[in-house]
Amino acid sequence: MAVAELLSNGVAKQLVERRRPPKEWVPHGDVEDRPGSSSFPSGHTAAAVAFTAAAGLTWPRAGAACALPMALVAVERVHSGAHYPSDVAVGAAIGVAAAALVRATPRLVTRHVG
Repeated sequence: MAVAELLSNGVAKQLVERRRPPKEWVPHGDVEDRPGSSSFPSGHTAAAVAFTAAAGLTWPRAGAACALPMALVAVERVHSGAHYPSDVAVGAAIGVAAAALVRATPRLVTRHVG
């Protein structure tokens, strides 16, 4: 999760300045409580997907149990007006990449150090 948050919030959000969706697109009154940072990508989705992917690679049943909450996080980010669907999609891709990177790191380190 930390790697996904670093990549999404620490790197991608700093490279891409994107405004949040217009308030008129949000069908409820909670639109005033949105972050002021760039909407691209969704760091919440990146973290949720990274956690689910990492759990699923290690313990498939835990990954399956996390799948619905992960999907709800992604849907909520769009429904709340905090993100466009493409922000969430890229956040999910970052989450998958972060989980794969963290899983591969010990093998890569031992190959290059040892």
